[in-house]
Amino acid sequence: MKWFITISSNDPETAYNAMRLANVALVKKQQEVGVFMLGKAVEFPEFSTEEFNVAALTEEFMEAGGDFFV
Repeated sequence: MKWFITISSNDPETAYNAMRLANVALVKKQQEVGVFMLGKAVEFPEFSTEEFNVAALTEEFMEAGGDFFV
């Protein structure tokens, strides 16, 4: 199965949960996954928090071979 997740929110919890889903599908379920961040979501390095560290999840996703587009 192929997944393509679009994130357009700069709400840390929303973006964090979308990236968690992307990582689970990619790593644990061995699916092909692409993530596209647009609009306010491209600011993910700035709106990441200690509780919702979107930047760290994004880095994990890319290191695992996910397709990431901004």
